[in-house]
Amino acid sequence: MGLITKLLVATCSLAFILASHAALARKVGKGIPYDPSGHQGFVDEHNAARAAVGVGPITWNYTVAAYAQHYANTRIQGCDMVHSEGPYGENLAEGYGEMTGAQAVKFWVTEKPNYDYTSNKCVGDECGHYTQVVWRNSVHLGCARAKCTNGWVFVICSYDPPGNYEDERPY
Repeated sequence: MGLITKLLVATCSLAFILASHAALARKVGKGIPYDPSGHQGFVDEHNAARAAVGVGPITWNYTVAAYAQHYANTRIQGCDMVHSEGPYGENLAEGYGEMTGAQAVKFWVTEKPNYDYTSNKCVGDECGHYTQVVWRNSVHLGCARAKCTNGWVFVICSYDPPGNYEDERPY
């Protein structure tokens, strides 16, 4: 690789890094809370829960994430926990401060003890957030966060294909 080519590659790389940081600054400026783990925190926590029950990994999908971000942005007036009724499976959470994506997924996974695999039912309390996290056929993930006007953080993860079908086991 010649010197001019190396300089061009380095210049393009620097421009990409600067553009990425500028895009992040615009998002944070619009009230989207900064999450140092980015989307990887969502993916890692999902895959840890999935691996614990022998389910293959889920991967990030930018189309699904764009859908999730668009919906999260519509919830900023009051942070109402209302599902989008869209084409994807969905988990919602709300928290305060700088609630990260990883924290939201960990919260959903706390429902694991409420899922009884033998009967394929929730026992005592809800478990549907957990079963969507580990749903074997959901292989694409897109999540988003938005800072609400009341100071809370609205979190959504969308799953493709959706899960939680009645009388079907998640894994």
